[in-house]
Order: sequence, then structure tokens, then C-alpha cells
Amino acid sequence: MAEVKKIVAVNASPRTGWNTDRLVREAEKGAQDIGCETHYFNLYKLEQYTGCRSCFGCMLEGHEGHCVVKDGLTPVLDAIRESDGLIIGTPNYFSEPTAAFRALFERLVFQYLTYERERVSSSTRKIPVLFIMTSNAPLHYYDRAGYTEIIDRVCGPIETHIGPVTRLIASDTLQVNDYSRYKWTYFDAEHKKERHEKVFPQDLLQANETAKRLFG
Repeated sequence: MAEVKKIVAVNASPRTGWNTDRLVREAEKGAQDIGCETHYFNLYKLEQYTGCRSCFGCMLEGHEGHCVVKDGLTPVLDAIRESDGLIIGTPNYFSEPTAAFRALFERLVFQYLTYERERVSSSTRKIPVLFIMTSNAPLHYYDRAGYTEIIDRVCGPIETHIGPVTRLIASDTLQVNDYSRYKWTYFDAEHKKERHEKVFPQDLLQANETAKRLFG
């Protein structure tokens, strides 16, 4: 009997039940549908943690590939290290992933960095990664605003140290249920609602099917 694959799903959005979280959950469901064992983390529900402290403990003999800092991110890093695949989603805040995502990104990637000419990474086992980003900006805005370059800067190190990355971008998303509460003249509320009803379900389906393909 084939060994059950373990997949870690990480939500790096503070908004539980909204766009990013729903996509991560749907991708997780896709992995479950094909028999994978999943472990879900909401970075905003963890005990206190920080980004990389630049202590270089992970570069000492006996600790390579292991962040030595013990805090709320430790169980996430441990789970990813033992997993067969990773789903991670973040909204786009101020043209960047969230601060929570950044903290995990620093700790996840830096622990494998070597500063050796002979080898770039101490990672000996690569796993497939599904990277999800959501934003209220339309997709055609990504290249113009530099969003694509930002995603490249994130996915590049993940490819090097964690494994091959598949990207899923959900753009022009609904931000709130009732736009009338805010003086947001920049947005067309009806357009946002219509797109959420017609396009976002397709994004969810894509997340589900992509997970099945990646982790099957």
C-alpha cells in the first residue's frame, strides 16, 4: 500500500473565511479528495512569533535546515519539513505579501541557505508548492504595478530551497460584503459582486484541481 502523502496548508491572511483562506481551504480539500493527509495553519492564530532573527543557528553543524528559534512558527516549520507538499496563500497588501507571510518566508527559506560556493542549499528533499495570491487589483495590473516581479522574488527562493512552485492568482476580488458602508469611490461595487459570484467559483475550482494534480 502506498504511503499517505502529508500536505501542509498555510493561510497567511488575517481574514478567516475570505478569499485567500477559502482558496487555501479548497486546495486543501482537493488534496484530501485524493487521499492526502492535511494539516492547516492560520498564521494569524498562532502563538507569538517573529521573522528571521539572523542568529545563524541554522548554519551551525547539527542544525542545518532547522531554524533553532522556538516560537509560534516552530510547529509550522516542522510540519513543512516533514510534508510531501505545501499550499500557501497570501493576499497582496501594499504590493507585497502580508507581514505574516514574510515572517514564515524568511524562517522557512533562510534555514536552508548555506553561504557555501559548493552548494546553495542544505535542503536534500524538494516538495511541490502551490502559491496562492489574491488582490483587489485586476490581473492586467500585475505587470504594470510590478506585482509579477514581486511574486517572482518570492517564488524564486522557494523554488531553490523548498521545491517547484505552481502559482495561482485570484485578482479583482471582493473585499467586503457591503461597499456602501465605505467611501470607496474607486471601486464599482456591482462589478465586484458580480465577479465574485461568477469568477471566484472558477478560482476555487482551479485551486482544488491544481492541488489534485500537484499532490496526486
